[in-house]
Amino acid sequence: MSALDFARLQFAITTLFHFIFVPMSIGLALYVAICQTRYHRSGDEVWLRATRFWGKFLLISMAIGVVTGIVQEFQFGMNWSLFSRYVGDIFGAPLAMEGLIAFFLESTFIGLWIFGWGRLPKRIHLATIWLTAIATMLSAYFIILANGFMQHPVGYTVNHATGRAELTNIFAVMFNPIALLGFVHTVLGAITTGGMLVIAISGYLMLRGRGGQVASRSMRMALPFALVAVSLTMFVGDSQGRVLVNQEPMKMAAAEAVCNSGHGESFSIFSVAGFTDNPCPNHISSIRIPHLLSLIEDLSWNGNIRGIDQIQAAERAQYGPGNYVPPVGVEYWTFRLMIGAGMLMAAIALVGVVLVRRRQLERARWFKWLALLGVPLPILANWCGWIFTEVGRQPWVVFGLLKTADANSPNVGLGSIIFTLAGYIVIYGVLIATGAWLMWREVGHGPESDDAPTTQPPGATPKPDMVMAY
Repeated sequence: MSALDFARLQFAITTLFHFIFVPMSIGLALYVAICQTRYHRSGDEVWLRATRFWGKFLLISMAIGVVTGIVQEFQFGMNWSLFSRYVGDIFGAPLAMEGLIAFFLESTFIGLWIFGWGRLPKRIHLATIWLTAIATMLSAYFIILANGFMQHPVGYTVNHATGRAELTNIFAVMFNPIALLGFVHTVLGAITTGGMLVIAISGYLMLRGRGGQVASRSMRMALPFALVAVSLTMFVGDSQGRVLVNQEPMKMAAAEAVCNSGHGESFSIFSVAGFTDNPCPNHISSIRIPHLLSLIEDLSWNGNIRGIDQIQAAERAQYGPGNYVPPVGVEYWTFRLMIGAGMLMAAIALVGVVLVRRRQLERARWFKWLALLGVPLPILANWCGWIFTEVGRQPWVVFGLLKTADANSPNVGLGSIIFTLAGYIVIYGVLIATGAWLMWREVGHGPESDDAPTTQPPGATPKPDMVMAY
């Protein structure tokens, strides 16, 4: 493997580690805000205990997410200097906005929320958690803008005198259709992640006979939210796919392992093409649903589907000689694993909603075991979604504008990258283990018992469990 390969591997590993906690924090911020709103409106102390309990998981995920995210922006300068030099004028703008606007607001309001218990007026304190939730989504928006430019570059012109792409229209970047759909898809996925985590932890507490009304009510609250969120995530993802057919046709052709263009194409559930380096092997063995691919991509029974061979020829004619086919096996299986994980989460949430409607949730011990899948499934779906998006763009780092092979740092040697990669794996491993241990500790403690007083007498010192808890 070359220095470029290890630079790509380093970025992939650190990004995936980071993206364990980012969707958790975005989703949990919303659920904590809902719990506190219900307490504010009803005065029911069960919701106060729920707010405090899920707030601890929010703080853990935000803390680990911030630390693991610091490396991401450094990597653009360390391993990808040519990328930074060529498109930094455009790519850096949304990243600067994220740091100066979204992250500033997020850190300010979460601090006010942590230290404001018993000190701020109740309405203002409630506003701080809602503003935190909004700020986490705003932070995701700016990051997705930067990534959206890599998928579909807009709002720029190439200055041939300096050899750089320069920003000409910030509004085109901010309203990039690829980025807008990606943002909605990411936020809905994060809400799904937070909801499934609440469902899984509540199910575990109920299995152990702990958690009381907090666990029961939290699961009842999270089930419909998760069901709606995962359903909308799949709907928006379907819309993204149809946009990608026009913007990045090779990515979608690789996802389906479609070799040749045709009409009325079937959808492949399983194909040998997903296990071979040759995207179009002879005598492909597969399980297929007739006409479904044309229905999905073209909304037509006999819609036309472009194949890998034809797209490769078109891109060679447009961009010059080269191989423009991404790893078909990676695209094929990450696409299916992402969809499969989403469907399983939807099924779990739907079954839970049905049990709630039938008033059988507390008695269905088997469902609480099933709910534990709410921990790995959203991580799997999020990871597969990012791998599918980024690998499918290859060989481009900025589609149609800059190839990955021309974007790395030429003066950073193989040994340096291997050394830093090993260091990052150790550091990130420790951080993830720490985050997992802290969350498991809080699960072990559980929420305050139903008979424990949660209100504070006038003039009493606020409870310290949300102040510098970790």
